[in-house]
Amino acid sequence: MRPISPSRWIPLRALYHAYERRLLREILQRPLPRHVGIILDGNRRHGRSLGLTDYRTIYRPAVQKLDDLLDRCAELAVPAVTLWVFSRDNMQRPPEEVAGIFAAIEAKMAALAIDPQIHRRRVRVRVIGDLKLVPASTLAAIRSAEQATRAYDAMELNIAVAYGGRQEIVDAVRTTLREMASQGVSFSEAIERLTPDELARHLYAADLPDPDLIIRTSGEIRLSGFLLWQSAHSEFYFSDVNWPAFRRVDFLRAVRAYQGRQRRFGR
Repeated sequence: MRPISPSRWIPLRALYHAYERRLLREILQRPLPRHVGIILDGNRRHGRSLGLTDYRTIYRPAVQKLDDLLDRCAELAVPAVTLWVFSRDNMQRPPEEVAGIFAAIEAKMAALAIDPQIHRRRVRVRVIGDLKLVPASTLAAIRSAEQATRAYDAMELNIAVAYGGRQEIVDAVRTTLREMASQGVSFSEAIERLTPDELARHLYAADLPDPDLIIRTSGEIRLSGFLLWQSAHSEFYFSDVNWPAFRRVDFLRAVRAYQGRQRRFGR
């Protein structure tokens, strides 16, 4: 295949933007998701395709891409977004890779705490997961971002770090039983009182609605434990694009696909 000559770049770019604007107009005429979850997958594959070997360099574009995503969600007035950036299982990767991921997360958290766009849009930043596994310096940056945005209510940005869906459910059960025990509830009575609604109150972000749409990038077709409890009625969209290359139009296509589904919720 012959390369595209520079003289054709501008017309192609114009066509791309025209398609994007048309897609946006179409989407804004239909109901939008209240909560979007995204599994940010394909970072290593993208980095290696560019010949990158340093893990800090590989994962830096992944966290920088969050700014583009926030722009898209603000444009569509999506009130809640949950991003899975690092799982509990990822802790088993080589130490230098884990260190590179945490370094990228730490830098992004420090930037979010002082980002003018975050404050102008009144975005509340929250990190969910097993934060006992997070290095102290990264945890400090996380707490700084959470503290700086704690009073905001226009958009919820949840970032899942050292997160696992099974562990979240286990933690919710433990918290529920501890709460009942502190109230003097017997074990047999606690068993009877353990309902789905009661358990859901103790999930990591229990105040958020369940995700309407879950997107996974990189071509993998599985949840890998992401929001296991909350995704019972979610719609899924799997993209072949690696996360660092995930474009605005790819996100709009995912939302359009969601709008084309007929959601019955078991009815």
